[in-house]
Amino acid sequence: MQTKSWADPEKTTTWRKYVKKLCKSCRGTCCSLPVEVKGTDLVRIGLIDSFELEDNPKFIARRLMKEQVVEHYHGKTETFTLARMANGDCLYLDSRSRRCNIYEQRPETCRNHPHIGPRPGFCAYIPKSP
Repeated sequence: MQTKSWADPEKTTTWRKYVKKLCKSCRGTCCSLPVEVKGTDLVRIGLIDSFELEDNPKFIARRLMKEQVVEHYHGKTETFTLARMANGDCLYLDSRSRRCNIYEQRPETCRNHPHIGPRPGFCAYIPKSP
């Protein structure tokens, strides 16, 4: 009997030990996890200008929530959670190629995944459909 070789993104115990070669055949499951970003990430992505970092982050959050690119703001940590599409995918994930549309500008969270995150060193690998 063959066992399922992919993970349930909601259950980190099902995640696979990360090896770089998995990314080539993965459907970008990590891009359906919530992405927490800081103000500097918002600048890199192009959602705010660098001079806006001096503004009250609550005002930035309100504006970006209205624009539907941020779904949550955590005041204590000054962390924004990027909005996701109805299917749970990141706004910046191309639905056909399953590749990031802003790869060079991607947030630190994405740059450091899976070394940081819900289960460091593991990924929610799901292979691309044949």
